[in-house]
Amino acid sequence: MRSIQMVDLQGQYARLASEIDAAMKQVLQRADFIQGGAVRALESALSERYEVKHVIGCANGTDALQLAFMALDLPAGSEVITPAFSYAALTEVLLLLGLKPVFVEVDPDTFLMDLSSVEAAITPKTKAIAPVHLYGQMASMEPLLALAKKHNLYVVEDAAQAIGAQYCTPGEHGFAGTMGHIGTTSFFPSKNLGCFGDGGAIFTNDDELAIRLRSLANHGQTVKYQHDLVGMNSRLDTLQAAVLLVKLTHLSDFEKRRRAVAHRYDEGLAGLNGIEVPKRTMDSSHVFHQYTLKCQDQLLRDSLKNHLFEHQIPSMIYYPIPLHWQTAYKQVVNLPVSEDLCGRVLSLPICPELTNEQQDYIINNIRNFIQKTQ
Repeated sequence: MRSIQMVDLQGQYARLASEIDAAMKQVLQRADFIQGGAVRALESALSERYEVKHVIGCANGTDALQLAFMALDLPAGSEVITPAFSYAALTEVLLLLGLKPVFVEVDPDTFLMDLSSVEAAITPKTKAIAPVHLYGQMASMEPLLALAKKHNLYVVEDAAQAIGAQYCTPGEHGFAGTMGHIGTTSFFPSKNLGCFGDGGAIFTNDDELAIRLRSLANHGQTVKYQHDLVGMNSRLDTLQAAVLLVKLTHLSDFEKRRRAVAHRYDEGLAGLNGIEVPKRTMDSSHVFHQYTLKCQDQLLRDSLKNHLFEHQIPSMIYYPIPLHWQTAYKQVVNLPVSEDLCGRVLSLPICPELTNEQQDYIINNIRNFIQKTQ
């Protein structure tokens, strides 16, 4: 059995090498390295696939978030509501732009933004809500959009972990990143749709915002050498776009394989004392960027993680410290669910290349550990 990886990028490349090498060779032959044909082709393909009017490629997922809030041009000190149980990029961007992140709770079962917590956090200074579609499924967009409309707020979706996830209720339909005013995503190599370096994209159905976003990503230009806005240099590399175009044709298969891995974990780990398998929402499909267990307490979580490490099984804690406890973003706020989850979550290897043999080894080691601790 080959070594187990959280995400087997080498195995994925081996499977797609002939297609990817050919696509990259075409870019090398054309030498259109900046804003080349593959970039526009990728934007068009994503626009069609996810039923969104505009897609703007950019250098990375963090830039996508920064460009989104630059385009909204909110007054300094404006409050943006966002979950405390998440990665730091969104909070970092808000503070760099002179905005104030207002941290709220997540649902203890789905790990997604809690709408009652959001509503309680709205003040006259609130200008936007920024849900994070965590681990592969979407936040409750229908009531969130209704709440935002009621209070005249922008909605900026962070869809970096959920590209391809689909929201579907009788009242609302859409893909992750396409339902708010602006959506952002990342093409970091370990993402479900990942390139061979950094990359990102922004989604919007608003024509004026699209023009502004594309200009901001290109030094504030709409016409070369005419700078109407203070922008930044954030362009998706053509070579990376070529890689993503190849992988995009396989993304449905990636999603199918990830769901199959998640189902096998569900069956193999069901009923074990002290751990809970991931809960699914009723409103969103799940693309399983992560498969995240919830352990009964931090002692069990940390002991299980050590046990897996001793048996050459990687695992990760996403995330060990809530954002309001981070030194750079510290706020005095009571968020017991987020604080508790940081001590209990543990993500297992999940990727299309994970074999049944590897997964059985992981499941059996978890079962053996749990049985020994009872």
